[in-house]
Amino acid sequence: MILINLLPHREEKRKRRKAAFFLGLGLAAAVGVVVATLWYVVLQQMISSQQERNSFLAAEIRKLEAEIKDVATLRAEIDALKARQQAVEDLQTDRNIPVHMLNELVKQTPEGIYYTAVKQDGQVLTLTGVAQTNERVSELLRNTGNNSEWLTRPELVEIKVATVQGASREVRRLYDFSMRVSIKRPQAEASAAAASQPTSAKPARKP
Repeated sequence: MILINLLPHREEKRKRRKAAFFLGLGLAAAVGVVVATLWYVVLQQMISSQQERNSFLAAEIRKLEAEIKDVATLRAEIDALKARQQAVEDLQTDRNIPVHMLNELVKQTPEGIYYTAVKQDGQVLTLTGVAQTNERVSELLRNTGNNSEWLTRPELVEIKVATVQGASREVRRLYDFSMRVSIKRPQAEASAAAASQPTSAKPARKP
């Protein structure tokens, strides 16, 4: 006996496929929403963590800036104290400069020279005098330039011949001269020289 299915099976299959398609589409949409939600949550956590790190770094930077300001203030105070100390030392040195200067002039002036005027303008000393010969003036320049502890950089301004009549009516030929010489502080130069010298490395110990 032959059985014939007269029901619309094709329509039923089409409905089942359509239902399966919409079911898969709904599942895919649900999975997509879940994945998007999870990714959004992860991103929010990453953003929150980065914001916390940024806040921490900003706080540390503010602390460092405060410490840097404190260090700069301390350095300024140290520099001010050093400047005051140097000013006091300079005042003490300047107070004794005239004595040292006169002692140096006595030590470095050769025989045959006498001064008619000594004038100080700041750190420059102007000497005016009379010499028996040109060689005496040259010797004075060498002494103040090479051998003096308080005088340096001598400069001859003028020298000219002058005739002087002595008590016995004898006419003598002398030399009027004028020179400038700078005043130096030996302590300041010694400190500058010590600061400019590199620190020597300590020798390694032998085992």
